[in-house]
Amino acid sequence: MRPAVFFDRDGVVNVSPGAGYVLSWDTFEFSPGVEEALKVCRNRGYALVLVTSQQCVGKGLITQAELDEIHLQMQTQLQQHGAQFDLILACTHLAGTCECRKPSPWMINEAASRLNLDLSRSWLVGDHDRDIQTAINAGVPQTVRILSHHEPKVIARHTLDSVQGLATLLARHLPEAHA
Repeated sequence: MRPAVFFDRDGVVNVSPGAGYVLSWDTFEFSPGVEEALKVCRNRGYALVLVTSQQCVGKGLITQAELDEIHLQMQTQLQQHGAQFDLILACTHLAGTCECRKPSPWMINEAASRLNLDLSRSWLVGDHDRDIQTAINAGVPQTVRILSHHEPKVIARHTLDSVQGLATLLARHLPEAHA
């Protein structure tokens, strides 16, 4: 079993769209430094898993196919840097209508089942309380919060002002997966 680093999407992998949603590839912008952070994880032997809530599908703002296309384009770009995700899980349901929406541990547990992951040695990087709480609920001990416009109420193990410092933090603290 190998550990994973779980990444939230909006506000971590890509620049946050604010109160709205990323509805097309044209509006998707990688967060500065995210490719380097993903490569650190990959080079240390960790699985890379995207766990994201995309309620915009449930609201009818985009289709599942359009969301899949955004993720395909994202993966294509990341692959050019050797930093693509091993698995992408997205909750597309409206709040309160499913069991997979964060802070439920469902997406992390599903990834653990599919990829045979060791959650006790895994990490999660997110920008909201619900991301950090998801990790806690799933038994993922290492958490990194990228500070956003929300006042944190759930404490993360590590805190950064932006994604730009993530590769350095991971290079310092992320042990080899096979150690």
